[in-house]
Amino acid sequence: MIRPVRRIAAVCALGAAIAACGTTGAPHAGHPAPAGPAPAKPVPSVTHPPTLSPGPGGLTPVFENGPRTRGKTVALTFDADMTADEGPRAAAGEHFDNPALIATLRSLKVPATVFMTGRWADEYPAEARSLGHDPQFEVANHSYSHYAFTGDCYGLPTVPADRMRSEVERAYTAIRRAGVPHPLPYFRFPGGCYDRKALRALGGLGVTAVQWDVVSGDAFATDADAVARQVLDGVKPGSVVVMHCTRSAAPTTERAVRTVVPELRKRGYRFVKVSELIGATGARR
Repeated sequence: MIRPVRRIAAVCALGAAIAACGTTGAPHAGHPAPAGPAPAKPVPSVTHPPTLSPGPGGLTPVFENGPRTRGKTVALTFDADMTADEGPRAAAGEHFDNPALIATLRSLKVPATVFMTGRWADEYPAEARSLGHDPQFEVANHSYSHYAFTGDCYGLPTVPADRMRSEVERAYTAIRRAGVPHPLPYFRFPGGCYDRKALRALGGLGVTAVQWDVVSGDAFATDADAVARQVLDGVKPGSVVVMHCTRSAAPTTERAVRTVVPELRKRGYRFVKVSELIGATGARR
């Protein structure tokens, strides 16, 4: 779920929601974690989307928003969250997907970026494949397990430092296995929590960490109008909005989108994918 990060530390929001969404415990028995760290392998890309250059010492670069002076563009992003140990909840009927939201984005012709956990792709391969083959969407990485990359991320279990790279690589494997041919080299930290150790651990993978500058507040929200107001009040040219593609944890998102999209268009905004905003910063390809 959403946690805003405005500095390079384990800074998160919506702590209670996080604790409810990510339960503690070992990884799901049906999906054992890799035995140990693997050498860093650049994430392959066929379409060569833009990425940011590494930071000092090869630290993974972090992107929060696009240029403010190059027109009214805004990127809606949706986290397809499912933690590694939530399989029993899905089997019992809990829905971690949101087909109505995707249908609404399609009907409104809104391009969007979906940050998908590998566990979500394993649970909903047909939906993952559909998104991956639809040019209106781009699919990026949200880790395999949705476990935290810092030691203090509001109740989420923690990924050890020596498994951080394999968490990202394992998610790409699961997403491709589900039928997404070209997941982008963009990574969103679970909970939005990261520190220098996490950025260093992912160095060499070739990914850009994508954060946001507008928090929708849709996680566990019950008032769609309040979510829409929060987005509309926060959007600026070049903004990245974080929302969720999970019925059980974000039940009002689809209704909020139906309000947000026409209003932002009325204000002169054009919806773009994250890749376009990163490209507009003069990033490398």
